[in-house]
Amino acid sequence: MSATLLWLSTSYTKFPNCIGFLGSVREGGRFHDSRSISRTLSSRVDGRLKAKKSKWNSCLGGLENTGNFPAFSNFPGEIAVSSEQKIFGRVLKQTALVNKRLQSKQARFDKPEVVVPGILSLLNEAYDRCGEVCAEHSKTYYLGTLLMTPEKRKAIWAISMWCRRTDELVDGPNASHITLTTLDRWESRLEDLFAGRPYDILDAALSDTVAKFHLDIQPFKDMIEGMRMDLWKSRYRNFDELYLYCYYVAGTVGLMTVPVMGIAPESQETTESVYNAALALGYANQLTNILRDVGEDARRGRIYLPQDELAQAGLSDEDIFAGKVTDKWRNFMKSQIQRARVFYDEAEKGVTKLSSASRLPVRENILKI
Repeated sequence: MSATLLWLSTSYTKFPNCIGFLGSVREGGRFHDSRSISRTLSSRVDGRLKAKKSKWNSCLGGLENTGNFPAFSNFPGEIAVSSEQKIFGRVLKQTALVNKRLQSKQARFDKPEVVVPGILSLLNEAYDRCGEVCAEHSKTYYLGTLLMTPEKRKAIWAISMWCRRTDELVDGPNASHITLTTLDRWESRLEDLFAGRPYDILDAALSDTVAKFHLDIQPFKDMIEGMRMDLWKSRYRNFDELYLYCYYVAGTVGLMTVPVMGIAPESQETTESVYNAALALGYANQLTNILRDVGEDARRGRIYLPQDELAQAGLSDEDIFAGKVTDKWRNFMKSQIQRARVFYDEAEKGVTKLSSASRLPVRENILKI
């Protein structure tokens, strides 16, 4: 269950007054305390190496794992590293890649010297098909892309199309037939795509986008890793585990799209902070999806809620499967909604850091809701 529409998603999602959801989410205190970890980073600005203090806003604070739950998290032998540490490493890598491109004297988009009409026609057809799928599945998202420059618009369509196809592997009509081997093959196909060997016309659109915007393959591989998790994991002991899952299936989209959206040249913020805001919106969207789909996921035998926090609230898996709506459940859901709000607040700060060509459509989508 991934949230693939990242930067063009609404900044605030309204929760209905239905099972477990209250009309107001501003009552009471936060379920957890946000904490900031200051790290000294080295980043180049205008060719000069400067030390930057960067705050990594975390929503991982809260209840400690009670240790009374089975180990659902890691494969045997896997080294225990916090989700925050893993994701922070990804952010640093993407930041370094973007900064390297900005310093390069090479043109941002390298155009081929000779454009073969037949190939160009096929590419345009591929991009148009990606746009049609976007329009079919998310009209608001699609309308937002129309405010972008043609090149950025088509790139976002291609990325969204690949994310949708990836998500359909585990959430689509053939999900019951998907195995880890299937996902391994999908990843091999991704590697071919990045090497300029697309399998079909839709892959060709993304392959062209990768070449134009110098996208990194890691976020795409990470999304596939999230699909693997869905095949073998149906419980999350704590929010640290859920946080990593949310990164894999939703936060990755932010890392994919920031190079396309672009960062405002006049922005005084670090590239890292822009990526952090993109990640925050991915987390917020995925948490919203999780809270909205509790019943649907339960019918599939899945619970995407922190087990330790459920226990602290006096709730169990049986309560989820039974669909009981009690005061305990309502209070628990209020706290989960508030956590999502924290991420939305952090994400909203990132809109002004985008390039002017991307800022307007993103803001327009926020205002439409």
